[in-house]
Amino acid sequence: MAGIRSARRAERAAVRADRSGSGPVLEERPPVRFPGAAAKFALFGEVLVVGLLVLLVAALIVTLPVALAAGIRHLGRFIAAEDSRLGLFWRDVRAGIAGGSVVGLVAVVIAAVLGVDILLARTGTLPGGVVVEAVGWAGLAALSVALLVAAGAWGPVSGWREAVRSIPGIVRDDVRGLAFYVAAVALVVILTWMLPPLLPAALGCAVLAVVAVPHRRRR
Repeated sequence: MAGIRSARRAERAAVRADRSGSGPVLEERPPVRFPGAAAKFALFGEVLVVGLLVLLVAALIVTLPVALAAGIRHLGRFIAAEDSRLGLFWRDVRAGIAGGSVVGLVAVVIAAVLGVDILLARTGTLPGGVVVEAVGWAGLAALSVALLVAAGAWGPVSGWREAVRSIPGIVRDDVRGLAFYVAAVALVVILTWMLPPLLPAALGCAVLAVVAVPHRRRR
């Protein structure tokens, strides 16, 4: 009886390893393109973990770019079933914190200027206030998308300067993909506005979108 239970446990373990891609396959079939995404519940949990990590690192605001970049690289490794230890996430944070903080500081200044323009436009003191407010909101959206694109393009070797320079080329090469980045930004804003505790989940979903868009483009 004990032998039967042991055999069943071994069989279930083999099935789990086969489905997750962490062990040998039970039958011949084409390799899974993204083995880390095969276990949907595990992927959902990792998205939440990444969202929490991004929120933690981005607590200083100016560190948001490096938080997103490290989260994107971590989730990319997880989906590819590569080494996704949290230590690698923190290594990416350390590698990109200096340049990422400069990018974050510039982004904060731009966002502050746009925010002031929006507030002034709403007071009616500016001529063409409706147009100014619309331009301000469009600028904030463009800034948010640019941060996502740059974070997705960042690497420890290439650095932040190359990541920022690559933004126009990435957008030009995949105009349709721009809609996914806009949707990711809108998701973060809407979910946080509806229920602030959903911010980590929203950030995790935004990171997942940035990981998925380039693969969709190459496909």
